[in-house]
Amino acid sequence: MLKAVLFDLDGTLANTDPIHFQLWQELLVPYGMTIDQEFYDRRISGRLNIDIVQDLLPQLSPDDGVVFSANKEARFRTIAADQLQRMPGLTDFLHHIKQHGYATALVTNAPRPNAEFMLKTLTLNGVFQPVIIADDLPKGKPDPLPYQTALDNLGIAPEEAIVFEDSPSGVRSAVAAGITTIGMTSTHSDTALQQLGVEFTIADFTDGRLLSYVGQPPRSGDPCLSR
Repeated sequence: MLKAVLFDLDGTLANTDPIHFQLWQELLVPYGMTIDQEFYDRRISGRLNIDIVQDLLPQLSPDDGVVFSANKEARFRTIAADQLQRMPGLTDFLHHIKQHGYATALVTNAPRPNAEFMLKTLTLNGVFQPVIIADDLPKGKPDPLPYQTALDNLGIAPEEAIVFEDSPSGVRSAVAAGITTIGMTSTHSDTALQQLGVEFTIADFTDGRLLSYVGQPPRSGDPCLSR
């Protein structure tokens, strides 16, 4: 029986990848690197900053890599402050989950300052319990540990949860943890996510198929669905 709905953050609750892509393009130019969307999707999207920097900029010392990442994320928060919007249908879907008594959790590779900033900007503070930050764990996505940690915090088995994820690393993490995963095509194609084992994919939370996983649809005209 379903007891909890788990969410990724970037690309799932809000489509932030265009901002991250722009910043990585700009910041890698001084290092002689010109990247396109395919490179970003394959080598950057959904991964931990520490792994990205070690992969792309091995010439940086660990301390310099930390500074590089911190500066990049500070710029992200500045740019995103006026651009962040909830994914279409998310507000109604969260109300629907609450109506049916499901727990919710957030599991993200985003640094804690970004996660806190995004939840505040999207007015989602307090909605997700627990909030699992991969930087706080020995391993982040694509390792299953972040999702296993969420399950442990909730005291539930993998078959009692579903996950919404947009990136290959996130899908791999959730699938490896044994959780039914629904792919968001905000950043990667249906084909790419299907190959990784998602149940099906959706463009956003307005997709009617979601209701088969979370009980009956809310009553028409329910005031809790107003935005």
